[in-house]
Amino acid sequence: MTYIVNDKCIKCKLTDCVDVCPVDCFYEGKNMLVIKPDECIDCGVCEPECPVDAIKADTEPGSEQWLEINKKYSEIWPNISEKKDPPSDHEKFKNEQNKYEKYFKENL
Repeated sequence: MTYIVNDKCIKCKLTDCVDVCPVDCFYEGKNMLVIKPDECIDCGVCEPECPVDAIKADTEPGSEQWLEINKKYSEIWPNISEKKDPPSDHEKFKNEQNKYEKYFKENL
């Protein structure tokens, strides 16, 4: 098991999770974070820290797509190991649905 970041993070990009991660397994894209599954030690301390509930265990139903996205982009995006200020407009995207289709950016 590992943890993954899903589309609830898109356009919110709150980094409370990064601050508590003991192994620095978060990677930062233009408008979301991902977890590198091979680095995650499955400790789970990040999950309750996410204010938008964007971090889930990869064993939860529907997480397969997000596991692949986290794997792919954690190989491309830079590592993030410190908390940053969120985007100024993050509150308006907090409860929005289908954010992946609308807003996801590869940041390549």
